[in-house]
Amino acid sequence: MQTYSRHCILELWDCNINLLNDRNLIEKLMVEAALEAGAEIREIAFHKFAPQGISGVVVISESHLSIHTFPEQGYASIDVFTCGKRINPHTAAYLIAKKLGAQKIYEMNLERGIGEIKIVKNLNPITKTV
Repeated sequence: MQTYSRHCILELWDCNINLLNDRNLIEKLMVEAALEAGAEIREIAFHKFAPQGISGVVVISESHLSIHTFPEQGYASIDVFTCGKRINPHTAAYLIAKKLGAQKIYEMNLERGIGEIKIVKNLNPITKTV
């Protein structure tokens, strides 16, 4: 198997605070984002904290999507990590951001599994050979 992978990390601010504390909704939108990006889901695990906040992961054949929400701050952190070239993590990450109503998005994209981690401006569809 090839080790090449892409990792999209988003900081989402000014999100809809009601959505950020709804465990069922967060799980549903994470699963939908994975499926819409073309990923194959393997396992799902989400937890609601008291008094608020959600953490969860959708394990996919291609790696994972994870989220941690802080409703009191209107903030969510998103990681979408995909192995190979078939699934673009940026696609899933921005579907999540849109559904949470994020008004500010800070993004970091990494190419991994090629030796030194490479920070890239964007994760557009692959046009080069690794």
